[in-house]
Amino acid sequence: MDNLSDALEKLKLASTDSAESCVDCLLKALANNNTEASVKVQEMGILPLLPTLLSPQSSCTPKVANIIAELAKNEFMRSPCVEAGLIPPLIQLLNSADQEVLLQTGRALGNICYDSHEGRSAVDLAGGAQIVAEHIKALSQNTEPENEKLLTVFCGMLMNYSNDNDSLQAQLINMGVIPTLVKLLGIHSHNIALTEMCLIAFGNLAELESSKEQFASTNIAEELVRLFLKQTEHEKKEMIFEVLAPLAENDVIKLQLVEAGLVECLLEVVAQTVDGEREEDIAQLKTSSDLMVLLLLGDESMQKLFEGGKGSVFQRVLSWIPSHNHQLQLAGALAIANFARNDGNCIHMVDTGIVQKLLELLDRHVEEGNVTVQHAALSALRNLAIPVVNKSKMLSAGVADVVLKFLQSEMPPVQFKLLGTLRMLIDTQAEAADQLGTNGKLVERLVEWCEAKDHAGVMGESNRLLSALIRHSKSKEVVRTVIHGGGVKHLVTMATSEHMIMQNEALVALGLIAALDLVAAEKDFVGASLVSVLHKLLSDERSAPEIKYNSMILICAVMGSEPLHKEVQSLAFIDVVSKLRAHENKMVSHQASLTEQRLTAQS
Repeated sequence: MDNLSDALEKLKLASTDSAESCVDCLLKALANNNTEASVKVQEMGILPLLPTLLSPQSSCTPKVANIIAELAKNEFMRSPCVEAGLIPPLIQLLNSADQEVLLQTGRALGNICYDSHEGRSAVDLAGGAQIVAEHIKALSQNTEPENEKLLTVFCGMLMNYSNDNDSLQAQLINMGVIPTLVKLLGIHSHNIALTEMCLIAFGNLAELESSKEQFASTNIAEELVRLFLKQTEHEKKEMIFEVLAPLAENDVIKLQLVEAGLVECLLEVVAQTVDGEREEDIAQLKTSSDLMVLLLLGDESMQKLFEGGKGSVFQRVLSWIPSHNHQLQLAGALAIANFARNDGNCIHMVDTGIVQKLLELLDRHVEEGNVTVQHAALSALRNLAIPVVNKSKMLSAGVADVVLKFLQSEMPPVQFKLLGTLRMLIDTQAEAADQLGTNGKLVERLVEWCEAKDHAGVMGESNRLLSALIRHSKSKEVVRTVIHGGGVKHLVTMATSEHMIMQNEALVALGLIAALDLVAAEKDFVGASLVSVLHKLLSDERSAPEIKYNSMILICAVMGSEPLHKEVQSLAFIDVVSKLRAHENKMVSHQASLTEQRLTAQS
């Protein structure tokens, strides 16, 4: 350290020509104990002397740039490097033809930018990123080891410059670095350091939505799959996975990845790791099966893999459902839910016995079950139940009975899917709606969930199922079960929903209650202020025509009740209804005339 102090003192006094020995001494000290030497440099005020030593003509320039790179490895030195004015002369050196100067300058700038807002701003201001990007483009074809070393440093510099900074990443994307980096990956795939640097850069840039279009215009899918096939180490595969996941969110790239053979790679990983107990096997199994599910979220990629239900990929995914591995069960059920996104696929899958596999899976998860598997299997059943021809087949297979086993679940995601599945199943199925609608335990649970204010989805689905049981069964017994269970007030509240479809479903169900058992419902209608809700719906100009129409039908239906009739009279409905006779919708205007006649006759 004493030698260093002497050398630094000399450096203060020395001219550029005689500085070389001092520079060597400083490099040696930094190699010995970087932090201690950096503190000394800072204390003795050496940084402001360095810009003059960064002359393009000087023989010690690469060594000085190396010193700056070493100093900037310390977080506490990065801002002082910027304040000492080192960025502009370093950026000037990027115009040098000397490979060693470029290498050390790239290192210095990259280290100053690492996690440093000041460093990045100064490089941005001096236009450094553009020059480095042009260098990478110009050097991309050259596979000499020295050139690859320089490319690695330059890629690293751009990485440090833009990491976790959306606006700087967007700047690089606009400069067109993505196609250049993809080319690098193809040309230099034998070079591990450069390949890894490209992957890290892709991982960062792929998080930005604006990058996806550029990636989609390159052959990134082929390059990543080719690279993936070459890897044997877990860490390397993970690096590629980290790039694939954000890229696979884009539908165009999904299809490119499928066409490039990624699915076969993923299935191979699953086969190799399914029985593994090492942490890395478990991680790879999860990542590859999750990615597989993600690829199926694209309509084109999904249909390509379905291949009319005969695709080998589809068959392999099916075999995951009876697996003993929870992660594979989950991925299998999610994959089925993704394949079940159009009627043709759903019909084919129900006809080939997939429902039974899902029911067996759910049965394995009733007691102490895995919530994510329950949720995924219910999602798949819900989607499969959408085509009308599937409903009766699924009901005959006992889907409703198995789904009802989860009625006691306290998990909102499971509750939500359970409700959606039952609602899909009973749509147009009067017998099933009747059976479920007279199930006191189910109705009781629905009424309870109608009050789940913390979970809007569960609350909405419970209301919709309650209404659906009445609408599809049109049964007095179901109506009585709902009244007895305390469901009427929730249907009245549902009529005021912000979603028109829910308002309408509620009004139709309330109309059926009034028509089938007005006497039993009368007290609840009064308690829930049904009449004043209907008055508001009819008075509100924003109410859709079908809402107005069904509200008037309901007004006529409740007139047979004395207390409700009195409420109708006290709210001057006749004024509101008479205005609706001039409504542009013919059904509304016609119903307004009929309702007005009824109100006048009974006033």
